[in-house]
Amino acid sequence: MNPRPFPHPSDITADANPTRPDPDRIKVPLYRLAHGRTGDKGNISNISVIAWRDDLFPLLLEQVTEAAVRTWFAHRRPTRVTRYPIASIAALNFVIEGILDGGVNDALNLDTHGKALSFHLLDFPVLVTPELAAGLPDVHHPQEETQP
Repeated sequence: MNPRPFPHPSDITADANPTRPDPDRIKVPLYRLAHGRTGDKGNISNISVIAWRDDLFPLLLEQVTEAAVRTWFAHRRPTRVTRYPIASIAALNFVIEGILDGGVNDALNLDTHGKALSFHLLDFPVLVTPELAAGLPDVHHPQEETQP
């Protein structure tokens, strides 16, 4: 018997996306391509993913799908995931139902509004070319800069 009835986020890879694995592409976290915002209403979380640049939006459309997001959040057991692309602002809006443990008044977890959910989604792996990855923003770690 599988000790986990659902995949843990660390088990998910960009290969779980509906796109085919490509040896010419590398995995980067979604936060390098986009930023996010989260809202809530009852037991529903609304997560917006906004591309840093318009030219990155097609990659979001291709890889950050309803199925991939549902799998990424499987540990929270969402009942439904709906994606709304908004091309005019290079954004995706996800409505994720049943993910807030009943909502603000019912949930016993520390993040009853689900504000941290956008940060979790921004760790989602996306496949990009090495050339594109080299031009994307990244988190800088001071300890890495001091090493020879």
